[in-house]
Amino acid sequence: MIAHLSGRLLSKQPNQIIIDVQGVGYLVNIPLSTFYEVGDAGASVQLLIHTHVREDTIALFGFRTSKEKQLFEQLTSVSGIGPKLGVTILSGMSVDELVPAIRQGNLARLTSIPGIGKKTAERMVVELRDKLSKTEGVWAETSSPLEATSQVQDDAISALINLGYPKPSAEHAIQKVLLAGGPDQPFEVLLKRSLQELSK
Repeated sequence: MIAHLSGRLLSKQPNQIIIDVQGVGYLVNIPLSTFYEVGDAGASVQLLIHTHVREDTIALFGFRTSKEKQLFEQLTSVSGIGPKLGVTILSGMSVDELVPAIRQGNLARLTSIPGIGKKTAERMVVELRDKLSKTEGVWAETSSPLEATSQVQDDAISALINLGYPKPSAEHAIQKVLLAGGPDQPFEVLLKRSLQELSK
């Protein structure tokens, strides 16, 4: 099983990156928190890896911190949550927000994540609340109206749609962020702020 990869970043998208490790390119699925931190193409990158094996495929899921990897593995132990939904959950909420939401049974907060309905949120609370409480020490870290959209804005809207948000909601969130912070925000900043806006 692959548990760690260290190499050069070949390319990245909000939910996937390719890492060149001595001439071999590994496709790794990632949450948005990792996407923000891996740098640009050509950068050196190290990730903790969860290897998911099924009869017809082997998929790699990468994380920058052990907290994220551990929480991902806890999430995917819940009935009905597979690895792709696990990554979506970690993309929709940080570890430091998600753990308290599960412990407190905050269903409204949990169901704000794309792909998480009430039943799935309830299962997360029932199956993980005690586990997360037992390992508490692990988690205790701590303009003017815009006209034509730019390529960066289009890319951010597309990324939000790929993460499960309806197009009108994605466009509305992008517009609010652009009005607050100006039209020249980099893609990663625009995407992060838009996700924060959508989670309110």
